[in-house]
Formats: sequence, C-alpha cells, structure tokens
Amino acid sequence: MGLYRELYFKLFGVLADAVELLEAGNVWDAKRLLIRTQQEAEERYLEAEEKR
Repeated sequence: MGLYRELYFKLFGVLADAVELLEAGNVWDAKRLLIRTQQEAEERYLEAEEKR
C-alpha cells in the first residue's frame, strides 16, 4: 500500500504544478511535466512489481 500512497502524493503534487503552469499560459511545459511524471510513475510501479 505504501507505493500507491507514494505515487498518489507525487502525482497530486505534479498536478498542482501543472495547473499553475496552465494558469500562466505554459501549456507545453505543463504537458511535458505531466507526461514525464506519468512515465516516471509507471517505471516506479513496474520496478516494484518486478521485485515481488
């Protein structure tokens, strides 16, 4: 359960950052941030699954 909590808080924080970027008109930066974070979260999850 710890991994889900870790990923949730990471993704929630990045969503807040992305909203700030969008509000400032930085659409592409927000998109890159969201994509990069999604990829990192997926990699982290898969690494954890491989260790099981």
